[in-house]
Amino acid sequence: MAVTTGLDTVLGKAVAILRAFRPDEGAVGLAELVRRTGLHKATAHRLAGALVEQRLLDRVDGGYRPSGGLFELGMLAAPERSLLEVAMPFLQDLYERTRETVHLGVREGRDVVYVAKIGGHRQARAPSRTGGRMPLHCTAIGKALLAHAGPGLRREVLEGPLERRTPRTVVAPGVLRRQLREARETGVAFEREESTVGLLCLAAPVLGRDDEALAAISVAGPTGRFRPERFVTQVRAAATGLGSTLMRRDLPG
Repeated sequence: MAVTTGLDTVLGKAVAILRAFRPDEGAVGLAELVRRTGLHKATAHRLAGALVEQRLLDRVDGGYRPSGGLFELGMLAAPERSLLEVAMPFLQDLYERTRETVHLGVREGRDVVYVAKIGGHRQARAPSRTGGRMPLHCTAIGKALLAHAGPGLRREVLEGPLERRTPRTVVAPGVLRRQLREARETGVAFEREESTVGLLCLAAPVLGRDDEALAAISVAGPTGRFRPERFVTQVRAAATGLGSTLMRRDLPG
């Protein structure tokens, strides 16, 4: 029996259309969806219409955009929803203590996926967004997660190409290996303009049983005023408190 995957299936084609949309952009026209997905124009038009009927896309002037139905489906992701519900008091308390941008992130493959982001009027100009992702090696949250990941994943990241996002991104495996060792020893990881120029960040892992990293919490701020070393105690305390609560409730991270 032949096995079909990816764009060989109707579902795969529909998912390709949904994944063709990018953060912070307006409507995307049909021709652009065809270009991004590689689908035939008639197929893309038919599937986009079906996605509109299912409230996963909206048809607007200029093309299509993601609909609120996608958000509703995303909120059904049980592990992330449970994690966020338990984590929010810790994140809000950390924000009150620091008045800087606070993140909660989890690992998915070799990326960080941001589950939550809290920031006020002074929030840093960061590329992160709720539901967005960044490479592990160039973010403080990513390093905190990677430091407590299995040796196989660490080896895979260290031996693979390390994408340079800014002039200060760590792309030397030896330097990154040392940073991960220090993160395991101290319980915190740092980013210094490695994902975004002008941004500093400090993160601590949320550890479960057997020191498994369930998630990580970070505080970020601009280079002009933010001194991450000042907040080591607060960030580490928030991550430790969340980890203890998750273990008591036996919730997946």
